[in-house]
Amino acid sequence: MKLISFYLPQFHEIPENNDAWGRGFTEWSNVTKSRSLFWGHHQPRVPLGGNYYNLLDDGVMEWQTDLAGKYGIYGFCLYHYWFHGRLVLEKPAEHLLKNGKIAFHYCFAWANEPWTKTWHGAGGNKEILIPQTYGGEEEWGRHYDYFRAFFQDRRYIKEGNRPMLLIYRLRNIPHFNDMIRYWNARAKEDGFQGLFLVSMNVCREHVAKSIWVNGSVDFEPNRTKSEKLAMEFAIAPKEKGGWLRNRFAVKAIQYDRINREMLKASHEKNHFRTVFVDYDDSPRRGVRAVVTRGASPEKFSRYLRATLRRSLEEGNEYVFLNAWNEWGEGNYLEPDERYGYSYLEKVRECMDMT
Repeated sequence: MKLISFYLPQFHEIPENNDAWGRGFTEWSNVTKSRSLFWGHHQPRVPLGGNYYNLLDDGVMEWQTDLAGKYGIYGFCLYHYWFHGRLVLEKPAEHLLKNGKIAFHYCFAWANEPWTKTWHGAGGNKEILIPQTYGGEEEWGRHYDYFRAFFQDRRYIKEGNRPMLLIYRLRNIPHFNDMIRYWNARAKEDGFQGLFLVSMNVCREHVAKSIWVNGSVDFEPNRTKSEKLAMEFAIAPKEKGGWLRNRFAVKAIQYDRINREMLKASHEKNHFRTVFVDYDDSPRRGVRAVVTRGASPEKFSRYLRATLRRSLEEGNEYVFLNAWNEWGEGNYLEPDERYGYSYLEKVRECMDMT
């Protein structure tokens, strides 16, 4: 079995975020400002030893990949952002490519949505900062040219000599089949057997059958909480003592319940499962957040073991983990002040039992 963990590269400054939010903005800006919204709400989340790292600093990605490998994780799936040739948050992946000291696998998930301000928790209507467009063959060629150096890297994850590429919303791409046909042809010119294209199943986002789609992955908990579960309401604090259900109550989901639903769903070959650590996007969204209740390292371990067993029975060697470092969603494997290395230790235990 191979565990691939989703990886957010937004822990360094970029001009786009500085323009929108002020100089110095990174994902840590939301995380450090977060506050508890109700009794028992675990906020703010604090990295172990106050390690608010900058991904552009020397040694940070070496530390992350060494740690992940030590505890049984096969690779990272890095989010990739491309807007008609304009790259955003690309530097961590490029540093990884250039750093020969890092012996760790990785692949890309193209997050093909407009770059919006509400992505970071602003209230009200979405403000589109950079639109997402797709163009034609010239644009597809430029995009493949960027991918090429990564695909040719021996550390890039491949399935049967096919570089693995995840795409977040396939149905948003107007000429999807033509684009992927073109990319497959280019990949074969480079000596590959084509691409291993994986559709991310999000919020009923199931792509129509296509000969160019090789697999899919359930992006959890987003998929199941959207399709299966009605939200509950956590109890928000009353201004002066006591607790009160009110219109500002935070939406909540039960960790046990959503995981049981995830395990019940049937999967075929190359339909990969995802196990999530926790979920709480209040650092980004405040009282508009969705909060998971009842998550713990012990429960995570139980559901990870069950998922590994199910995946083996289904003939799938990959299980995805959400996530390595989604601190703004309370969804991370990196050590923190509350649990230390407990989540990573559970990963290691589960892999040793596989």
